[in-house]
Amino acid sequence: MLNKWEGIVLKTKAYGETNKVVTIMTREVGKTAAMARGAKKPQSRLAAISQPFVHGIFMIQQGRGMGTLQQGEPLESMRHIQEDITATAYASYVVEIIDRLIESDRPEPYAFDIMVQALHAIEEGYDPESIAMFVEWKMLPYTGVQPVLHACASCGAVEGEFAFSFSQGGFLCHRCFLLDPYLIRLTPTQVKLIRMFYTVPIDQIGKLTLKKETKQFIRKIVTTIYEEQTGMRFKSRSFIEQLERTPLLFNKHMDSEKPDEGQPDKALQTDENNE
Repeated sequence: MLNKWEGIVLKTKAYGETNKVVTIMTREVGKTAAMARGAKKPQSRLAAISQPFVHGIFMIQQGRGMGTLQQGEPLESMRHIQEDITATAYASYVVEIIDRLIESDRPEPYAFDIMVQALHAIEEGYDPESIAMFVEWKMLPYTGVQPVLHACASCGAVEGEFAFSFSQGGFLCHRCFLLDPYLIRLTPTQVKLIRMFYTVPIDQIGKLTLKKETKQFIRKIVTTIYEEQTGMRFKSRSFIEQLERTPLLFNKHMDSEKPDEGQPDKALQTDENNE
């Protein structure tokens, strides 16, 4: 059976001298692998469509076992991601999260939309670090962790001062601080931003500019959840950390960020009003 699926290439692996095994996250059937015969040859019609991050329409012949990629039509080649080392690093992190958390051959339209929105935002020049955090927070439920962020995880209060508690699985209001001596106190802005990362679709955010310290603080929380509560560590995260230790390699916009004192956009305001 010949199938026509929309997808994004997550990764490729050499198979023999001329072939590739291409892992594609598709809208219709989720994550799937296909053999791209001859795709390692520069003149192959499959060479361009079988590159990582390419968003396209893929024609895959499905039989017993692994399918065969017959042809493809690129919708977006993600040229900026391919050419910019910082964009490449964060895009690699996004697709690794998807690849690790999504099972093969099971439709996952929510995860597909998150990935498409994230990669297109990075391709369009939005802050890749912030976009990656959207993916980290939104993909948490696929790990089995669903933090309580709309209210206090203990008493259900929606007003007051809040902190994040790993032991209680989400926010604690000031009335319940005694439940966790290791909780992390949060400012109102940090509370709003965490809720935004978790609930607001990426394509509704617009241009978001955050201070480096703010991103590091929020990222530490979500990274701790992945590493300590789910036991997951990502190889591409290590490469990002190496980039951060090598400032000369870092994209210039990563070092010239504006403060986040104002409202990032209308989406954040809408999110606040819904709380």
